[in-house]
Amino acid sequence: MNDKKITTASIRAMKAKREKIVSLTAYDFFTAKIADGVGVHLLLVGDSLGMTVLGYDSTIPVTMDDMLHHCKAVTRAKPNALVVLDLPFMSYHESTRLAVRNAGRALQEGAAEAVKIEGGATIADKVRAIVNSGIPVLGHIGLTPQSVNQFGGYKVQGRDPETAKRLIADAKALEQAGVFGIVVECVPAELAKKITASVKVPTIGIGAGADCDGQILVCYDLLGLFTYTPKHVKRYANLAEAMRKAFAQYKEEVERGKFPSKNEMF
Repeated sequence: MNDKKITTASIRAMKAKREKIVSLTAYDFFTAKIADGVGVHLLLVGDSLGMTVLGYDSTIPVTMDDMLHHCKAVTRAKPNALVVLDLPFMSYHESTRLAVRNAGRALQEGAAEAVKIEGGATIADKVRAIVNSGIPVLGHIGLTPQSVNQFGGYKVQGRDPETAKRLIADAKALEQAGVFGIVVECVPAELAKKITASVKVPTIGIGAGADCDGQILVCYDLLGLFTYTPKHVKRYANLAEAMRKAFAQYKEEVERGKFPSKNEMF
C-alpha cells in the first residue's frame, strides 16, 4: 500500500495538526502529474472545466459524462493526492437516488475517491445518503457557481448578518451529514474564520481569506491562462502570453522557411 497516498482521513487530520491543505483543480493527466509531483494534497476535477476547457460561459451546461471523461484523465496519473470529482448541475438535484447513483459513477467509472456537492442544509439529506453509501463527500458553501442565476451573478456571499448566520448553519448541517471537509467560496474573511471555528471538519477557502484550513484555486487562473483575473486569485505565471509568443514564433518560422531546420530533419 502507498503510504504517501492522501486520503479523506489525511485531510481531516490536517486540521487537528494545523497543517494547511493545498488544493488545485485539474482536468487532465499532465496537469495532475505536475501538481501531484510538487505535493498538492487534493486535486479537484472541477465543473469549472466548463469554462476553462470546454468554452462555456458557466458551469451549468457541464454533464456527468463530461466530468467522468476528465476525471479518468486525472486518475490515470495515479496521484498521491486525493482526487475529488465535482458533481455537476442537475446530477444530484432531482432526487436522493439520483445523487447516490451519480456519486457512485464518480468512483466506479471515473476512479475518483470522493465527490463534491454544492449547497448547505437543503442538500444535507442527499449528502448523508451518499456518505451512508460509503462515498466520501466534500461540501461547498458560499458562492456556489451552479446557483449563479439565482444569485444574479458571481457575487460575494454572507455580507449581511442573516446570510452569514445561514452559512454557519449550512456548514454545521454538512458536518452533521458526514462531509470530510467544506469548500468555502467568496465570503468575507471574518465570516470564513467563524465558519472554520464552528466545525471540526476542515474548510478549504477560495476567496475566503487566510483563516480557512486550506486553499484551492482554479489551476488555469493561477497559471494566467485567462485575461480576466478575479480578486481572490494570485497569478503565479503568465502562460497565455508565453503560449502566444511561442505560437507566433512558430508561425513566423514556418512562413519564412526556417522551420524545420536541419536539426529537426531525419
